[in-house]
Amino acid sequence: MREIRASYDAATIVVYQAYPTAVADAALAAGTFVAPFSFTRMTWIKPSLLWLMHRSNWGRKSGQERILAVRITRDGWHRALSEAVPTSDPALAQARVHVQWDPERSLRGAALNHYSIQVGIGRDLIRQYATEWVVGLTDLTPTVRKIAGLVQTGRAAEAQRLLPAERPFPVDPAVARRINAT
Repeated sequence: MREIRASYDAATIVVYQAYPTAVADAALAAGTFVAPFSFTRMTWIKPSLLWLMHRSNWGRKSGQERILAVRITRDGWHRALSEAVPTSDPALAQARVHVQWDPERSLRGAALNHYSIQVGIGRDLIRQYATEWVVGLTDLTPTVRKIAGLVQTGRAAEAQRLLPAERPFPVDPAVARRINAT
């Protein structure tokens, strides 16, 4: 099953990204993405924290040491989804937004039987993402480190309580069909 699960409210949705310290520090100071963030390459946003933790090895991969929770407008998220093309689609080369589905992950990193979305914002939309969609940034690195430590010491129930509440995110049925979500 492919389902978008996220932390969200009436106006915003939280997505997660991993960055090197220089990018994270500059973004946190500015309240949005600024140099040395790259505005010339695709940036991937993920509404699943556990999927990002799997991808970044809990912030231990080189260049992915800092974990940011990026609160963006729902309008921006809907715009991204409405322009998204699955990475398996032949029309991908012309797409401004890419969408890919990967197995969701458990707290311990095991693949689950449902899929999580990641959305690639292309160069044509990155400035709009940074200047219009982003409404807040939070450094989750200390929390992520704490969760990882709890899991490693066998305290998974305690670690689970520190995770953000993610629930199914409603998607327009036509968009859901196009990006293969349920």
